[in-house]
Amino acid sequence: MSTDSKTRVVTTYRLAEMKARGEKISMLTAYDYSMARIVESAGVDVILVGDSAANVMAGHETTLPITLDQMIYHARSVTRAVKRALVVVDMPFGTYQGNSKEALSSAIRIMKETEADAIKLEGGEEVLESVGRILSAGIPVMGHLGLTPQSIHKYGTYTVRAKEEAEAQKLLRDAHLLEEAGCFGIVLEKIPAALGARVAGELRIPLIGIGAGNSVDGQVLVIHDMLGITTEFSPRFLRRYADLHTQMMAGIQNYVADVKSGAFPNEQEQY
Repeated sequence: MSTDSKTRVVTTYRLAEMKARGEKISMLTAYDYSMARIVESAGVDVILVGDSAANVMAGHETTLPITLDQMIYHARSVTRAVKRALVVVDMPFGTYQGNSKEALSSAIRIMKETEADAIKLEGGEEVLESVGRILSAGIPVMGHLGLTPQSIHKYGTYTVRAKEEAEAQKLLRDAHLLEEAGCFGIVLEKIPAALGARVAGELRIPLIGIGAGNSVDGQVLVIHDMLGITTEFSPRFLRRYADLHTQMMAGIQNYVADVKSGAFPNEQEQY
């Protein structure tokens, strides 16, 4: 198999190799077949079927309402398009917290029904039992620390996490616990860049940042945000690489105008 980064299959082991040699890891979300094909073809290393689908696909204000069945539907659509990237699926709220047997059952359903490569869940010490039980079944687990959107009602805000020393120390401790438990990587969301650098420096496993600075091992963004499809969400960590909202609006408006005027379809567009 070619060692070219766009053709070599990405595995959890390869991500560890990438960290070891200082190669940054690219990660983006996808929720459907057509978008996943584009993301895969563009050379992204890891595709996250995020519970952010609750926001950008279903219009919910938080990630909490999305169900396991819905996540499986989105993940199954994505994996049909992907041959090279590592596909990670978020475990939705309520499928792993406080009940490790249910956590394992949920993870097995995701892996069997979607053919994804790994699952991701939020939290540190408080979810270690679930992490351990899932890993014992041979299912790769990615952690998620810092701002954990499934806990939004606990914190009451989406502000930067771990600015205070006590919370920073807990995050560090949780990161080490997740690594020791066997997680292959951790997402760090919306924390000070200096803390992100420290965690990435102390751990052997890859740390993927979203608002965690440039010294972590890779970056992840929600694809609807970075392509400019959504316009109302503008945190500091978001860079928009396209303005698809404007382009799509213009295209659809032109279509509507041509239909109304009778300009579409023309003679060449008829049978």
